[in-house]
Amino acid sequence: MLLDKLEAIHNRFKEVSQLITDPEVIADMKRYIQLNKEYKDLEEIVDVYHEYRNVVENIHSSKEILLKEKDEEFREMAKMELDDLQEKQTALEEQIKLLLVPSDPQDGKNAIVEIRAGTGGDEAAIFAGDLFRMYIKYCEKKGWKTEIVDMNEGTSGGYKEIVFNVSGNKVYGTLKYESGVHRVQRVPQTETQGRVHTSAATVAVLPEADEFDVELKPSDIRKDTYCSSGPGGQSVNTTYSAVRLTHIPSGLVVTCQDQKSQIKNLEKAMKVLRTRLFDMEYKKYLDEIASQRKTMVSTGDRSAKIRTYNYPQGRVTDHRIGLTLYNLSSIMDGDIEEIIDALKVAENAEKLKEGVA
Repeated sequence: MLLDKLEAIHNRFKEVSQLITDPEVIADMKRYIQLNKEYKDLEEIVDVYHEYRNVVENIHSSKEILLKEKDEEFREMAKMELDDLQEKQTALEEQIKLLLVPSDPQDGKNAIVEIRAGTGGDEAAIFAGDLFRMYIKYCEKKGWKTEIVDMNEGTSGGYKEIVFNVSGNKVYGTLKYESGVHRVQRVPQTETQGRVHTSAATVAVLPEADEFDVELKPSDIRKDTYCSSGPGGQSVNTTYSAVRLTHIPSGLVVTCQDQKSQIKNLEKAMKVLRTRLFDMEYKKYLDEIASQRKTMVSTGDRSAKIRTYNYPQGRVTDHRIGLTLYNLSSIMDGDIEEIIDALKVAENAEKLKEGVA
């Protein structure tokens, strides 16, 4: 029964509430962080549970009145209230079903977003820049903080590659839907004949790993420093502030040259290195889910074409759910909430169909 399931969650919530005030737990930072995350995840369900239990109790009271009360006017009021309560109960049950769908354990994390120009030369780099601007505008609207880690600018504008951090509430759980190949159809700035070209950029959204997710041994990392450079190779500063980290066991290389301080660049590079190493393991988990699900809304193959931006028609199409919108200019200005919400709904429907809840 739904109430029994919710009661069990409520009991666990009370248990976690006590644990996070226990001095022994507070002293164990890893456990304390995990319990705090669990507390936040359960809090939303518990709030709805209190409302649901209240509605169920009121339904019971209204039914009692209808059974015992003789006064017609009073009975009519009770019947109207019962109809309203039953409607509310149905709506709350739908909400609870979705809340009980197991979420990706990484959804609450911050994210590292990597945008790379794909096929299309200079135009692909310009488009990568357009996508970067779109995400920055979206993050601003959400009140999230963004910070550039590394960039390699295109010769005619935009970026061959740009990497940035996003921190805020449930960032990865929202932005993960953006991973994949984004395709643009438009007349490039560099085209003199006025022909429409197709270019692409790849977006990878990774859940930011913390120190407890990945243990990095200093002996496994080679650190190199060099001068930061800007467009055209012109020296931005003459100090060796840029950092290149090589993880010897995996061969992963991370660079960061955004800050003037070598210490800050090292800190950012370590964060990205941890995240990429964590992502290698996390990818196995995603592949496992992908093999179980016929359609993969939020994850799966990151080399798959997920969205097309058609400028001549002012159209944006998300190929995973067949959603087409004709408000390209506002989408490029960061209004992507409608697309992300539709993807979330589609993924939740997928999970419910599997009988996960």
